[in-house]
Amino acid sequence: MIKAVIFDLDGTLLNRNASLQTFIEFQYERLKNCFIHIPKELYISRFIELDCRGYVWKDKVYQQLIQEFNIKGITWEQLLQDYLAEFKNHCIPFPNLIRMLEAIKKQSILIGIITNGMGQFQMDNITALGIKKYFKTIHISEWEGVKKPNPEIFEKALKQLNVLANESVYIGDHPENDVIAARKVGMKTIWKRDIQWDGCKADFIIEDLGEILSIIEKLL
Repeated sequence: MIKAVIFDLDGTLLNRNASLQTFIEFQYERLKNCFIHIPKELYISRFIELDCRGYVWKDKVYQQLIQEFNIKGITWEQLLQDYLAEFKNHCIPFPNLIRMLEAIKKQSILIGIITNGMGQFQMDNITALGIKKYFKTIHISEWEGVKKPNPEIFEKALKQLNVLANESVYIGDHPENDVIAARKVGMKTIWKRDIQWDGCKADFIIEDLGEILSIIEKLL
């Protein structure tokens, strides 16, 4: 019987690709006096490339951009602070997010998050999505001192929720950090399909968050 459902954040609940695209366009327009010599599409495409789907922290991204494009009038530190302050205002959820969380909550199932990333930054994004109230526990790698796929961060969340691994489901988009890592702990797994990956050996595979409800009903 399933007592807890735990989610990844980026690429699972938060449409990070769409959010990042919107943020970068907004940043370019706001600070265009510093970028006037750089074509907008080039700045955006290079940022996305350097960001490497969020696996490169933005201090490195901005340092590289300033060097490559010879940006003057603003430092990489200022650009990073702008990112930290403004990204949360551009968070875009995947479809059916709130409806799905509401339905799980009505089943009296505990809900949690395990996500890699910077603590306050990720918490700001969770708050911006309007979903913080649904989670009994939130584990962010910076604050926990350990990150996925290390089993310790999964075990911490399970202990906090007071459930066994086989009484829980983990849902994420990354085959190794999410699915394989959670399976090694003993959790059921749902892979939210990401076209970056060819496939994933999860217990269930979904395209849309709305599909989670019928899967959980089968596991109850």
